[in-house]
Amino acid sequence: MTEEMGGLADRFGGLSGRTVIAIVAVFALAGLGVVSVVAPGSDAAALFGIIASKSALSSTLRLAAPIVFAALGGIFAEKSGVINIGLEGLLIISAFAAVYGTDVTGSLWAGFLVGVVSSTLLAAVFAVVCIEFRADQIIAGLAVWLIALGLAPFTSQVIYNGPNTASVQSFSTITVPVLAEIPVFGALFDATPAVYLMFLAVAVCWYTLNRTSFGRWVRAAGENPKALDTAGVTVSRVRYAAVLLSGVLSGMGGASLAFNIGQFTGNGPTMVNGKGFIAIVAYLFGNYNPIGAMLSTFLFAGLDAIQIRLQTVGVFAVPDSLIRTIPFVTVIVVLALVGKTRIPEAAGDHYESGED
Repeated sequence: MTEEMGGLADRFGGLSGRTVIAIVAVFALAGLGVVSVVAPGSDAAALFGIIASKSALSSTLRLAAPIVFAALGGIFAEKSGVINIGLEGLLIISAFAAVYGTDVTGSLWAGFLVGVVSSTLLAAVFAVVCIEFRADQIIAGLAVWLIALGLAPFTSQVIYNGPNTASVQSFSTITVPVLAEIPVFGALFDATPAVYLMFLAVAVCWYTLNRTSFGRWVRAAGENPKALDTAGVTVSRVRYAAVLLSGVLSGMGGASLAFNIGQFTGNGPTMVNGKGFIAIVAYLFGNYNPIGAMLSTFLFAGLDAIQIRLQTVGVFAVPDSLIRTIPFVTVIVVLALVGKTRIPEAAGDHYESGED
């Protein structure tokens, strides 16, 4: 299946799967725009109105922020050679801790910091298990997810007598006068602090990976750890730093998610509901580039925002249960198209100083 989908690029003149998806998306949107002009009363026109609205972009940004933070963390960890599929668990534990911290301290930003610290501590445990004790990284990542999946709702049950916490304050929007009035794109200037932090984090992470010594060390640790060791840089320290950084960024994502609604809900897969795994798809689709990961996340978050809106307006005679699958089906399609993404050469491999 992957080989068949991978051959799609060849049928499009050698274009990459990412480019093909982008082209299809642009043409689909343009087609809807044309239909909305020709037949303004049609379902297609109503769908275009939903997509090309300020509220849709606003929802996309809000839904994207937690995933983008987690994706940035995953990039640093995997670029250093440590595959961290426990991003889902880091989001869960930080979302709960952020709400609890806010409830105890009465400060939104103190709670945000508590969420970041909790995620970083869990990431540190993961790092020790994988780097010091050379555990299988995939199994360890699954363990992080399962531990958080059980620990957060259990702790909530003990403290709040239920899997859902009490409600706390949530992020208020920061509005930039005049710019916020721009049609559609004004949503970029009328957003929560998490959205602005997301854009700042993407820029800082891109610069760190591509323009600093630490970024070069991270890339070398994942591609050729022996060469990095020979250059006098301790590979394990670089990997520890990268994994801890994934904890910090994922903690920011979990806290942002919790403050979107001002509560942690621990029922079923919890309020995180697969966002950590979507973050993995996002940075793979973005080819380990922070900017690419952000744009990929906008695709998934945008579809999520649209399906939420479609459930409320009833444009198409389609069951809500089927509409809710749109973002997840897209994830599967993207995974198939980007099946040939090259992961770092030494990702998942253990390394000790002095090894041949």
